[in-house]
Amino acid sequence: MPARIQIRSKIWIEVEGQPVFGKGRRSLLEAIERTGSINRAATALRISYRKAWGYITAMEQRLGIKLVERHVGGRHGGGTVLTEDARAFLHRYEQLEKGIDAFVDRRFQQAFGPHPAVRS
Repeated sequence: MPARIQIRSKIWIEVEGQPVFGKGRRSLLEAIERTGSINRAATALRISYRKAWGYITAMEQRLGIKLVERHVGGRHGGGTVLTEDARAFLHRYEQLEKGIDAFVDRRFQQAFGPHPAVRS
């Protein structure tokens, strides 16, 4: 039976040759937005808090924008939220991904046709 071929692509943003943003760091910001905490986001993504904080620091430095606001508080008052700049950046990145996915899908169809398959 023929195996179905699918196209996949991966994009990331670099600043001066250094990776600054891609799928993993996008997931981190989305998890912070969802959980309200860098620690809980890191736990959900199975990375250390230190690594998550390192990613955030590097992104902020390389992009030149503040991405998170930390709120210090007692037992129930602390947390972390994304800045408006971070939300806008995430939105623009999502638009970029959608545009690239659509382009890659069109080019794949042009190159391989509507039902590409290989014999297994």
